[in-house]
Amino acid sequence: MHVPDGFFDAPVSVGAGVAAAAGIAVSLRGAHRELDDRTAPLAGLSAAFIFAAQMINFPVAAGTSGHLMGGALAAILVGPYAGVLCISVVLLVQMLFADGGVTAYGINVTLMALTGVLVGYGVFRLVMRLWPPGAPRRAGLGAASFLGALASVPASALVFVALFAIGGTADLPLGAVLGAMLGVHVLIGIGEGVITALTVGAVAAVRPDLVYGLRGQAAPLQIRTPETAEA
Repeated sequence: MHVPDGFFDAPVSVGAGVAAAAGIAVSLRGAHRELDDRTAPLAGLSAAFIFAAQMINFPVAAGTSGHLMGGALAAILVGPYAGVLCISVVLLVQMLFADGGVTAYGINVTLMALTGVLVGYGVFRLVMRLWPPGAPRRAGLGAASFLGALASVPASALVFVALFAIGGTADLPLGAVLGAMLGVHVLIGIGEGVITALTVGAVAAVRPDLVYGLRGQAAPLQIRTPETAEA
């Protein structure tokens, strides 16, 4: 999904850059409401984990491979605003190592940070809201995390195709681009969903009070001592 330099014309690159800058500016303001002294370290750990996980590719089909995008994962753990900032920082560091073009940074932020977070977290919240109250909460968290992450990847691919239709520089049929992007990224989305569900579940099992997606639902953390255990 990392777009190199020259794949889109200047107007699309500039337009995406403006959208990315606006999204980051809004997220900088919004992140103050999501992070506090307890959860701020988790944002740094999430960015570091996503950066490392993106280095690992898993096979998809027909000789292609994919890797974690991380938008849904970051949003569920630390909130959508902080999630946008996490992915934007990851993309910035990767750009410095030539993984994604300098002039395409705004496009990559638009695809993976803005679209990935908005769609992933939106689907996550919808599934959590529709989950039956009497059903196991852990299963609901896993299902919501999986579906949110799964939806975020083809959604980003669709935005890519839309931008390509407006200002792609490669001489490729739009239908072929659409079929290739959706076909591969639906499969990548399945891997994204599995990784996201496992990671969110692992964090929630230990510190549910730190998971942003569980705010208002997770029971407060209780420290057990010999006195409280006897009581």
